Amino acid sequence: MLRILLTGGCGFIGSAVVRFAVRELGYEVINIDKMTYAASQDALEDVLLHPNHTLVRQDICDGVGIRAAFAKYQPDAVMHLAAESHVDRSIDGPGTFVQTNVNGTFVMLEAAREYFATLSGEKREKFRFHHISTDEVFGALADEDPPFNERTPYDPRSPYSASKAASDHLARAWMHTYGLPVIVSNTTNNYGKWQFPEKLIPLMIINGINEAPLPVYGNGANTRDWLFVDDHAEALLKVITHGIPGQTYCIGARQPRKNLDVVKTICAVLDQKLPSANGARERLITYVKDRPGHDHRYEIDPSFSENALHWKAAHDFERGLAATIDWYLNNAVWWERIRSKTYAGQRLGSIA
Repeated sequence: MLRILLTGGCGFIGSAVVRFAVRELGYEVINIDKMTYAASQDALEDVLLHPNHTLVRQDICDGVGIRAAFAKYQPDAVMHLAAESHVDRSIDGPGTFVQTNVNGTFVMLEAAREYFATLSGEKREKFRFHHISTDEVFGALADEDPPFNERTPYDPRSPYSASKAASDHLARAWMHTYGLPVIVSNTTNNYGKWQFPEKLIPLMIINGINEAPLPVYGNGANTRDWLFVDDHAEALLKVITHGIPGQTYCIGARQPRKNLDVVKTICAVLDQKLPSANGARERLITYVKDRPGHDHRYEIDPSFSENALHWKAAHDFERGLAATIDWYLNNAVWWERIRSKTYAGQRLGSIA
């Protein structure tokens, strides 16, 4: 049975990976999570108390604690997902992003390097350090540009993407300098259940349910490539078993959409599932001042990963979005609690 030390397993993507690894694959997961504002044990569902899951409350920037976790649990692989990931927050407070995404990755790499040096035989041969990153490290695309792929040069534009780019470079350097078997994957915007309400899709769903304003940056023409989180979780776990150290895997679903089109689709689905006496929800769309350095377009070509990992995203955007909307309609207790706790006295803005 594969034993994975996974960071950020109570976050949106991390929890999906934990659920898939334990339920579908029977792996053992040591879940390292600091439990910041965006983490939720609820997202682990029944896996939280599963015998193959261990939750360790630990800051990845604490080298003593991380080294102790490696020594105690003796993992077969590492999946490093823990990160600050909200672009707007990175603009307001970049220091936290540098600390978590850069220094935290450095601590994880150093602890893994020291642990890897103690391994021998088959355990050493099969050990992997999988660093999970974003397509935002590649910068922005014009409408006519081809999608990002594994050979796209880095050109980060925000404090968030710059911190993730730095962590990617550290991970690769620890392979080339120290021989740590590192694999990097980059992905597109994820969506699905348990996503923190500050992100575009859950924010628009929740505001639409409440018939609150739907704030869209600029004219809404910014384009994102969307990937259902469960499909991403499956791909990430394929990387552990099929990935080659030193290789990069760009993971996407070929589902680009303009932000305004995403919001209008959410309105249409909500109008069908939860009709309003006040009329169609597109009336709630409001255009707000664009954020600084707002990248125009992200899109990934996943061809290499699809072939190398024997994987392809199962959900098209419309089906995945409908399932996501159903989940938020049926889980108001969770997101109402999250919003009241996190955003007391604050205004939610548009994302992405």
